[in-house]
Amino acid sequence: MLVATPYSNDEICQHFGHAPQFKLFTVEDGKVVESVVIDTVGSGHNALAAFLADHNVDIVICGGIGQGAIVSLAMAGIDIVPGVAGSPDKAVKELLEGTLVAGAVSGCGCGGHHHEEGEGTCGCGGHHDDTCDISGKEGLRSFNCACH
Repeated sequence: MLVATPYSNDEICQHFGHAPQFKLFTVEDGKVVESVVIDTVGSGHNALAAFLADHNVDIVICGGIGQGAIVSLAMAGIDIVPGVAGSPDKAVKELLEGTLVAGAVSGCGCGGHHHEEGEGTCGCGGHHDDTCDISGKEGLRSFNCACH
């Protein structure tokens, strides 16, 4: 499994569409076996979603992300964990432990509506139990979701 974070100045870049780099983590048997920082090739949600799909990324842990990027990543089959700040290494460790807490998505433009209709902006489908299930990803458990 491959986990990516938008990356800038040793932290998760808080503007997905303008990330200068991504840090990629190769995960095997629930452990990070390799990490590498790569430069992006362009900006904007469509270009970055295609870039990540070309690298076979499974999950993106990010800070701020807009609805266009959410849709582009979903169309590429990439799951997201939004609203995360700080160290990418710590975030991936918490993801693997099942303790990573996703924050509210900034910039989705929905004004908070539609979440009750099954459109949670974290990509979880807007369920109402505050837990997003990504357990189908190589033994990962759920993570806490604060987006709805």
